[in-house]
Amino acid sequence: MAPDTDTERFLVDSTEQSDRLFTQIWQSAVSSVLNAFMTKTSINGLLRRGSMFVFSTAQIRKLLNLTYFASGSSLIDLGAGDGATTDKYMPLVNHIYVTEKSGPMIRILSKKGFRLLDADLWWNHEEKFDIVSCLNLLDRCSDPMDLLDNIKNSLKPNGRVVIALVLPYKPFDEFKSVVPEEKLPITGDSFEEQVTSTIENVFEPAGFNVLCWTKLPYLCEGDLSQDYYWLNDAVFILSVPQIKTT
Repeated sequence: MAPDTDTERFLVDSTEQSDRLFTQIWQSAVSSVLNAFMTKTSINGLLRRGSMFVFSTAQIRKLLNLTYFASGSSLIDLGAGDGATTDKYMPLVNHIYVTEKSGPMIRILSKKGFRLLDADLWWNHEEKFDIVSCLNLLDRCSDPMDLLDNIKNSLKPNGRVVIALVLPYKPFDEFKSVVPEEKLPITGDSFEEQVTSTIENVFEPAGFNVLCWTKLPYLCEGDLSQDYYWLNDAVFILSVPQIKTT
């Protein structure tokens, strides 16, 4: 996929914010103090900086091909951060739920009006979801295979899963400050080799069909050193095969 209007706007806004010298100096000083006892996500939430950009509404609409969803469709965005990427889903579905572990980010999400579910119990929600969004979380949690199992079991029939994964794969649990014991069996040296391995060694054994995937930059607002930062994201659209009954 190529950059579109939303992508260009994010880059321009990030550049303008990076050029605000005194704001950047103040944020850098505060961040260095808070770094000793807060996660980077919580610091960014407290300082209202470091927003992420994965895809535009037009891009995710094309990937999902939402023509068949009913008017009462629902989505849950796991580990939603400040909701900047969650916002991209708003024109597409009626009911949006989110989870998040960072206190400052939870307050931002609440102010935006998103429906918060417990990050440790969200899969027990009374209703299943049309779409489960899991963006850049599989490589930042301690139990990625359990997370995939909960995603599969919380999905409505004919539902869709959106997964973004930074490649090359380098797992790390930010909230525990450790490399997780459970790692996904992703192999390969190149981006494409790791995409193939993710499909064949992770998603298919976990019971998912991969409908399509694309490569997108995982963008983050910059600082004094750089206007914006980016990593390479593989964005997958998954479904769960339906068991036919006779």
